[in-house]
Amino acid sequence: MLKQFFILCSGADKDILEGCSKGEQTKYVGIGATVFFTAVMAFIASAYALFTVFDTIYPAILFGLIWSLLIFNLDRFIVSTIRKRDKFGSEFLQATPRMILAIIIAIVISKPLEIKIFEKEINTVLLKEKNVMALNNKKEVANYFKTDLDKNKSEIDKLKLEIINKEKEVNTLYETYITEAEGTAGTKKLGKGPVFKEKIAKHDLAKKELDTLQKNNLAKIAEKEKNTKTLQTDLDKKVTETQPIIDGFDGLMARINALNKLPWLPSFFIMLLFLAIETSPIIAKLLSPKGEYDYKSEDLETALKATIEQDKYQRNLLVKTSAAMHDKVYNDIAEDKNLYDLQRKNAADLLELQSNNFVEKQKRTL
Repeated sequence: MLKQFFILCSGADKDILEGCSKGEQTKYVGIGATVFFTAVMAFIASAYALFTVFDTIYPAILFGLIWSLLIFNLDRFIVSTIRKRDKFGSEFLQATPRMILAIIIAIVISKPLEIKIFEKEINTVLLKEKNVMALNNKKEVANYFKTDLDKNKSEIDKLKLEIINKEKEVNTLYETYITEAEGTAGTKKLGKGPVFKEKIAKHDLAKKELDTLQKNNLAKIAEKEKNTKTLQTDLDKKVTETQPIIDGFDGLMARINALNKLPWLPSFFIMLLFLAIETSPIIAKLLSPKGEYDYKSEDLETALKATIEQDKYQRNLLVKTSAAMHDKVYNDIAEDKNLYDLQRKNAADLLELQSNNFVEKQKRTL
């Protein structure tokens, strides 16, 4: 059962192959098995390739099945149509289109499997890139909010500085009236004289202004700090919202770029492996020697070709002979005197009839 299946995969004529030796049958079983397992590898590779793109299993399996059937049918067709010839170059020329297609398929299909094989190394590269992207993203978002945050900070610092300066002024006035009372400065008169009262009045006025300023500025500072917290919350929210985009930087193209940053030699050899797998049915057919099956197939083809050419020659000869016979028959008819007299009489009757009809028509118009 398995033998018959692989012979079917090889595209060989079962009727011809049944009359061949066991060794010849085994050769085509091997070619058919190569065609079949190449299609299996195409199914696995293409299904995984689509799975890495869409991350869904059922479309990936469906696409893989269609792709493997396409490769199977293509390989089976090429293997079955390559005829063993006396020159290897002629056989290779027949297989050249499939070789070119195999190179393209090997490059396309090998990439997803390379990504799977080097998954850990690729994840490391992607992690580094994600960290860099996250830092750059935070910097960009911070720069976006920097103007408002700096403006708020400068306004808060300005309000605090006003309070500090006013406090310094009040403290200075306090020291002034205390030293005046002690007689250590100012008028240097001990006691609470007119100058002392004037200085303490200035201090009390400044103290009231300080209290008012503190009340107003602290309210403004609280409002500014609230705005700063709101801006900081918006900044953190923006960073949090954009982080999933960075975390999702894990698609097929990103992984291919990460793979390209790894050493190229392992990837190159994996691509060569897939190229060998893709071209194995053609190589198996090209390397197999001309055997009993090839001779029998060639014999049937040449016999059919000879029969067709003979039939074609006979048809051409029949047409030429028939034409010659008809020429001779019409020549004999042309030389017959009785037939000539009959044809002459009929022509005269026809001319007479046409003349009478013309006369009658002319009379009706008068």
